[in-house]
Amino acid sequence: MFDKFQAFMNKYFMPVAEKVDNNQHLKAVKSGMMGLTPFTILGSIFAILPALPNMIGKNNFISQFIINNAELLDLPVTLSLGFLSLYAVMTISYGLGHYYGLYIPGCVGMSTFAFVMLTIQFKKGVPDLANFGAKGLFVAIIVGLVTVELYRWCQNHHLSISMPEGVPDFVSSSFEIIPTAMIVGGTFIIIRGLCLGLTGALPPDMLSIVIGPLVGSMDSLGTVWALGILQLTLFFFGIHPSVLSGITSPIMYQFFAENVEALRAGEAIPHFYAPGSVSAYFGFTGAGISIGVVLLAMFSKSAQYRKIGKLSLIPCLFGINEPILFGLPVILNPVMMIPFIIGGNIVGQLPYMFMKLGWLSKPVFTPPYVGAFFEGFLTAGDWRSILVNALQVVLAVLVYLPFFKVLEKNQLKEEQSKDDKKQGALADEDLLDDLDLDF
Repeated sequence: MFDKFQAFMNKYFMPVAEKVDNNQHLKAVKSGMMGLTPFTILGSIFAILPALPNMIGKNNFISQFIINNAELLDLPVTLSLGFLSLYAVMTISYGLGHYYGLYIPGCVGMSTFAFVMLTIQFKKGVPDLANFGAKGLFVAIIVGLVTVELYRWCQNHHLSISMPEGVPDFVSSSFEIIPTAMIVGGTFIIIRGLCLGLTGALPPDMLSIVIGPLVGSMDSLGTVWALGILQLTLFFFGIHPSVLSGITSPIMYQFFAENVEALRAGEAIPHFYAPGSVSAYFGFTGAGISIGVVLLAMFSKSAQYRKIGKLSLIPCLFGINEPILFGLPVILNPVMMIPFIIGGNIVGQLPYMFMKLGWLSKPVFTPPYVGAFFEGFLTAGDWRSILVNALQVVLAVLVYLPFFKVLEKNQLKEEQSKDDKKQGALADEDLLDDLDLDF
């Protein structure tokens, strides 16, 4: 049964996953989203500062400094998370332009112009930059990809100005793309005019209506549950779940930015699905909550398993679980399929249910990876996250225990068989030595 399912995955899923993983557009989106990490960390740190006076009291130097400089301290939040989509169009166009070997300043400059053209609004002559934040993220993705493709099309059709030899490269490169800039700029000017003329709305508002249900479904436990099963199934059969990040990352970052905006406005935090919470809880100690099998291996009766468990512990605490996944192994091991996929998904997503019930705070910070337990605490500053992670450890051990015992029993038989063969070989050597002595 397992062999047939493995063959099915290799035949139908592996080729699709490889195509998705190698798709240059999704790669550009993934790298672009990763490029936003410094901005999200900076913005979320400063977004938390206004809450400190309520936590430590107002009659101290730190609180008074925060209160008296509220406008200044709020600026990093506005200029990071409030401009998240603007930075996204730059990083995405950079990634795709680099893949094609195009002139990077041209890619970034034209895509930024195109994005601003489709998103900026004017209210009584004053620019309204509301679409530069999370709301415009999907427009930024589309604009970044389309602009670079238009640029490449122009290059392939030699729609450029050739400069004489001897002109510095930075000068000639800028002049060469003037026709391209006119085509790209004209295209997006026309798109803006058509959107406003036909619907009276700009693309961010139109996309919100079209893809709103899709994005909103990711705030559902059922949808995230199904996604988790898919990710762990892919990983179990050797396909890294990062192939899906080109689709999931924009949604997570949009939710995260909306959470920070709610925090600043003093409103209830709306979303549980964000980069920090996914890493701190679903990815706790690595995919499948592998700390359970690491601890079982450390205290196993099998000498080989104990060695693997001890070597895997420290990496596992920092989310690196390849030593246990491939050393035990867990990956492609029929015995471990159920605890890794089903058990790992249940234990990994339990904190999301706690957030929905109000038993655990929702994420407002995306920390750099600082190790198990600390990361969960930093995502929302909620001490209960430590208890939740501890509960995950206990549940992971219980989930893996019966399946691990099956592996351990077989491993002990193999080790005993090897010992018996070794003892037999030693006995034969002793017998030969005695015969030599008698002779």
